[in-house]
Amino acid sequence: MKNILELREEIDKGNVTKEELFNNSVDMAKKYQEKYNSFVTILDNYEGIDSNSILSGIPYAMKDNVSTKGILTTGSSNILANYVPVYDATIYEKLKEAGAVLVGKTVLDELAIGGTGTTGHTGVVLNPWDKTRQIGGSSAGSAAAVALGIVPFAIGSDTGDSIRKPAAFGGVVGFKPTYGRISRYGLFAFASSLDHLGVFARNVKDVAIVTDIVKGHDSKDMTSLPDDDREYSKLLDNDVTGRKLFYIKEALENNDNDPEMEKIIENFKVVIEKCKTLGIEVCEESIDKDLLKAMYPTYKAISCAEVTSNDANLTGIHFGVRGEGNTPDEIIMDARTKGFCELIKRRFVLGSYILQRENQEKLFLNACRVRRMIVDRVNELFREYDGIIMPAAEGIAPKLEYESDMLSDKFLILGNHMVIGNFGGYPSITIPSGFVDNMPVGINITGRVKEDDVVLNIANKIEGSMEYANQVAKEMK
Repeated sequence: MKNILELREEIDKGNVTKEELFNNSVDMAKKYQEKYNSFVTILDNYEGIDSNSILSGIPYAMKDNVSTKGILTTGSSNILANYVPVYDATIYEKLKEAGAVLVGKTVLDELAIGGTGTTGHTGVVLNPWDKTRQIGGSSAGSAAAVALGIVPFAIGSDTGDSIRKPAAFGGVVGFKPTYGRISRYGLFAFASSLDHLGVFARNVKDVAIVTDIVKGHDSKDMTSLPDDDREYSKLLDNDVTGRKLFYIKEALENNDNDPEMEKIIENFKVVIEKCKTLGIEVCEESIDKDLLKAMYPTYKAISCAEVTSNDANLTGIHFGVRGEGNTPDEIIMDARTKGFCELIKRRFVLGSYILQRENQEKLFLNACRVRRMIVDRVNELFREYDGIIMPAAEGIAPKLEYESDMLSDKFLILGNHMVIGNFGGYPSITIPSGFVDNMPVGINITGRVKEDDVVLNIANKIEGSMEYANQVAKEMK
């Protein structure tokens, strides 16, 4: 599959029709489905509209927690296995109006809770570079569909790193813009103060093109921002000489002398040298280690509390597959017991505990205070720097049997630093930066709120200094 600009040229020259492009993507989706499980639903009928937009006729995929009227939208959960929305999400409306053509809805970790791509009700999403490994989550299917070349771009959601880490593990680009830059109306809420919609593609230019189409204020989402009237795709080649980035010293301390992490750090050092040749200054900065170690438990406390509240309507009565029982309580108990995987149940129990009146001050409100402390420290650094640059993950894509839902000191900081982007609502992007042990790895750039154009500009320049844009997965094993 070619990138957006290449496909646009092919359509405009009459070398291919929009319907032929759609059918080609559908054929590829079906071909790879049994092997990698990227999709919950693959659409068979072409329903594109004519438009003057650059996206007219371009096929894409959508994460299955975004509402699409008349199209099954499950959140990859058994409790919503038969749910067909009666309204469209704003992001889907904007893409339809631009003439982009939906190929299918992609698998996610159930209800977007988790980071492995292994808990969707239709099965595990496998990494296209190595089927024994995870692609990451929660936007697993979207990342895999782009990595496989089924579509040139896909929509995902990101609450902690759910676009940006799968992008690293899949060798593609993943962008989460400033909080509110893209309307969340129609996105199944996970943790409302942390949720972002964003874009996967195989190069920064494509990500910018799609973001230009879908950003802007929405009267249906009170948290959405007014459009900044900047066309990001036309600002990508701005000069970056004099830009300043920092990395977090404590996050790169390999205290266990882990060989895989050492290779990640070596790859990162190569990228730093690339930055210097572009005229970008990169410095080391310290953030209190206790504060950094608090990132993961802070995220868990806030996200579990918010998702427990947001998903309280999934009862089998208001929404969801109806449970069995003689009373409302019995029906709800049966529906939720059968409808959720074990990880989801753990998160809901934890969230309910955190939200109990006697625990709110100590657990939830203290977590919010720590979040504010982290954001304040980053904002302090952003007075001097244009952004943070870091390895996008602590290692290569984990093996399928790896359990990532447990708190561990190993890689605690490097493995979870991207949640800073959600805590502060900052624009944040992951781009491929090479390979470690034959698996793709990436670097992440996070910038100031509302400076999405700057983040994309820096990422585009760094991408251009390397050779990993537009790559399609080639299974190594």
